[in-house]
Amino acid sequence: MSDSKTARPNSGEACVGAGLKPEHFDEIVAEKPALGFFEIHAENYMGAGGPLHRGLSAIRRDYPLSVHGVCLSLGSAGPLDKGHLARLAQVVGRYQPFVVSEHLAWSSFQDQAFSDLLPCPYDDATLARVVEHIDQAQTALGRTILLENPATYLRFAGDVLSEPDFLSEVASSSGCGLLLDVNNVHVSAVNHGFDARTYLDAFPMRHVREMHLAGFAEARDAHGPFLIDDHGAPVSAEVWALYDHVLRRAGPCPTLIEWDSQVPQWSSLFAETQKARSHQENTAPSATGERNNELV
Repeated sequence: MSDSKTARPNSGEACVGAGLKPEHFDEIVAEKPALGFFEIHAENYMGAGGPLHRGLSAIRRDYPLSVHGVCLSLGSAGPLDKGHLARLAQVVGRYQPFVVSEHLAWSSFQDQAFSDLLPCPYDDATLARVVEHIDQAQTALGRTILLENPATYLRFAGDVLSEPDFLSEVASSSGCGLLLDVNNVHVSAVNHGFDARTYLDAFPMRHVREMHLAGFAEARDAHGPFLIDDHGAPVSAEVWALYDHVLRRAGPCPTLIEWDSQVPQWSSLFAETQKARSHQENTAPSATGERNNELV
């Protein structure tokens, strides 16, 4: 891969990216929109070639990339899938992203893969296992990765750490960075009845290197209404307000707009990125920032 666009978004600058979708390839190549980066899901590019790689290679010549994995299953009770990790390493080696991220979740058990990102208990055993798996992943990739806070729909009675404390311990012990998904905070806060701003005030911002913003869906079951992190709508007013809260606390950070289902026209997705840029430019941080701005 050419080094023509190896400049990486600085973790402390106003920078916005968009999730890259094949249906937008042609417009992006033709228009070269003013964006800081694009993000791909690693699993979509684990094949050897074809139209996806041709399109992505054209875009990579003009933009930095972020690679976001969804199937590594860092929270699984079993070992990491070495074949999947090797394929992820090939994608990373091929496109040289400025950052690689994964989820605090599990999605495999005894050679069975699931389509959901399932929650982990926040206890000492899980902490040790996640740190071990991150260490294996970082060794295989030859770089640090970011770990994303999950959107959850249940909690474990045996939790001994809060989610922000658990993520802080993982980052401190493994050396990984964190990806703060603000929409996930809102979804979980509504589903579990906690205050999202209190959660964000406790979040270890010194480890945050990227943020995600997305839309959600509303649903209802026998217990009442709840939210689903479906990435199928514009960012809500509630999530924009939480994003401003983070910006006031910690300053700007490379921020991605995710829109993975009911994918809109490129003009609509680009408009969302410009809203994020406006929030970054118009929300002044406090006098003392709380993030470590070293690049990963």
